[in-house]
Amino acid sequence: MISPAKAQSSALFAGYVNAEGGAWTDWLIFEILGVAIGGAASAWLAGRLRFEIERGPRMSRRGRLVAAFIGGGVMGIGAVLARGCTSGQALTGGALLSVGSWLFMIGAFAAAYLVAPAVKRAWL
Repeated sequence: MISPAKAQSSALFAGYVNAEGGAWTDWLIFEILGVAIGGAASAWLAGRLRFEIERGPRMSRRGRLVAAFIGGGVMGIGAVLARGCTSGQALTGGALLSVGSWLFMIGAFAAAYLVAPAVKRAWL
């Protein structure tokens, strides 16, 4: 939709563009919509639906939103580059005893432990 020529030339995105009805008829679009609607309905039924931005006292609302969007973008780009997600890497690759999957998960947990103090400072 944004750059059809670029998407058409990509081996990854060309399948979506060439599909009957375009990318908007792909099952993943409906899955994401279903997750969002189901999550909102569940929170509403449980009485936990609130519109707020959770943040630490030293972090502004804008800073929290910027950090969330950057983090989500980095995770999305990483998932596309890796052709999968960390859950699939850990569950499928780990179950198959793939050395690369185990090394990746050890690295991911090590990185999380190294970054945790900086994130904690932003929240406290």
